[in-house]
Amino acid sequence: MKITEVEAALMSYPLPEPMLLHFWGGERTIIKRDAMLIRVKADNGLIGYAPGPAHERAGNEIRDTIRPFLLGKDPRAWSKLDFKGDREITKTYRAVEIALVDLTAKFDGVALSEIIGGRKRDRIKLYGSAGMYMSPAGFAEEAAAIAELGFPAYKMRPALGPEQDLETVVLMREAVGPDIGLMIDAHSWWRMGAKSYSPETVARLARSMAEFNPAWLEEPLPPDDHAAYRKLRASKLLPIASGEHEPDEAGFMDLIGSAAADYIQMDVCCQGGFAMGQRIFDAVAIKGLRFAFHSWGTTLEVLAAAHLGICWPGHVVEWLEYPCYSNSGRPGMYPFPLADEILSEPLAFENGDLIVPNGPGLGIEIDEGVIQKYPFIPGPWSFFKIASPPETVAVTGDHSVKWITQTSAG
Repeated sequence: MKITEVEAALMSYPLPEPMLLHFWGGERTIIKRDAMLIRVKADNGLIGYAPGPAHERAGNEIRDTIRPFLLGKDPRAWSKLDFKGDREITKTYRAVEIALVDLTAKFDGVALSEIIGGRKRDRIKLYGSAGMYMSPAGFAEEAAAIAELGFPAYKMRPALGPEQDLETVVLMREAVGPDIGLMIDAHSWWRMGAKSYSPETVARLARSMAEFNPAWLEEPLPPDDHAAYRKLRASKLLPIASGEHEPDEAGFMDLIGSAAADYIQMDVCCQGGFAMGQRIFDAVAIKGLRFAFHSWGTTLEVLAAAHLGICWPGHVVEWLEYPCYSNSGRPGMYPFPLADEILSEPLAFENGDLIVPNGPGLGIEIDEGVIQKYPFIPGPWSFFKIASPPETVAVTGDHSVKWITQTSAG
């Protein structure tokens, strides 16, 4: 079996109207959501698929460098192919590698999870992820709605100022009761310019929020400051989560080895792929920590991560993020129908778990019709306008891609 084609299709869903969201330090505008579908074809007609980093740089890397490297090679040798590149293109290659594994698993007639370690279970626990810059009452209402869908936990993004952020946690706990997990993704707290929260404010909020038993407080401090995370975690106020902004494997290993967080997070399609994920899980298990996937795109990304996660027991790989979009009238952040339509059938849920299919490869067919239906729109999908000092920053691809300063506000 030889590889005959490697393609990366970028796609975009433009929001019906730009979405303007106000936060403590400025405002955010969301104009679209992007996705990438990687397609690797073999000379026997089989096709392997993978989610990819949804930005133009990655598309160019696949077309100009990764495709020539893979053409003519046997995808079954995926673990031995010696691709060489800098840090960023290597991350892109690891996403393409997922398609090689899917192709190999289809050829062997087994589930993808069996190729990458062997499934230890058939399900993984999900949390519903939404909650962007609403009023405290709005967050509480959405938390209850996500719990009604059957998710055992809800993740939101506070950025309303310290007092309202605390009020939000109080109202959410009242709305969902004691048994629904609440994840507080506080990455905006260090991204608001002059209004960014100080370490002292973060510690005060963590102490106050701990009373309401959140599942974790995620990235409340700049993620490269592992010393600050160690100090916050050492206070034992509440569980701390971090990882989605780690630039490389060494960063993850320091985060884990120095016990700077209780929950380690990684995005399979943006940060290093299956093999690196396995090494991170092993380190997490040795330190007695927990792992929770970051997944912020399509259901294909959720499915690929799930196949990896079930190769480990639930006390190591505990949670998988399920982004909740307001498709088909469901509660969620905003519409992103491409996220659902990329799979030919819905994912299967049971009691808050994703049931991972055991058919060949990923186990669910891909609907390539999305490539034509959602043509790519170049440019960033989201903009942050910081009030002080005045600055406009753009987001391309996933949040694990660093922000890009586009303009300085006058």
